[in-house]
Amino acid sequence: QVQLVESGGGSVQAGGSLRLSCAASGIIYSWYCMGWFRQVPGKEREGVATIYVGGASPAYADSVKGRFTISQDNAKKTMYLQMNSLKPEDTAMYYCAAEGRICGSWRFSQYDYNYWGQGTQVTVSS
Repeated sequence: QVQLVESGGGSVQAGGSLRLSCAASGIIYSWYCMGWFRQVPGKEREGVATIYVGGASPAYADSVKGRFTISQDNAKKTMYLQMNSLKPEDTAMYYCAAEGRICGSWRFSQYDYNYWGQGTQVTVSS
């Protein structure tokens, strides 16, 4: 059974940092495209950053480039999102997602991921 468990969300002031973690189980981790998405009420889930565990370069949404860094630890089957220089507009529920194929042009589409975590809230105050 595939399970993704996020942690690390919280409240922070603008300019601050947070690190999110996503622990995966029940999958052959190295075969998966992993992603971080975020969602605010009334809006679609937005792709933030993705990484192919097998080794390809990560990709970022323009809104977070230069501020967020996605990484992963194969041994721990855990993906991370280091978020620096946080802005109030980064406030959202953050989800990790997994899909069992190489990341492709679909990588920022929520509809192409089969597995999701329960989400962790990030709140950035001005």
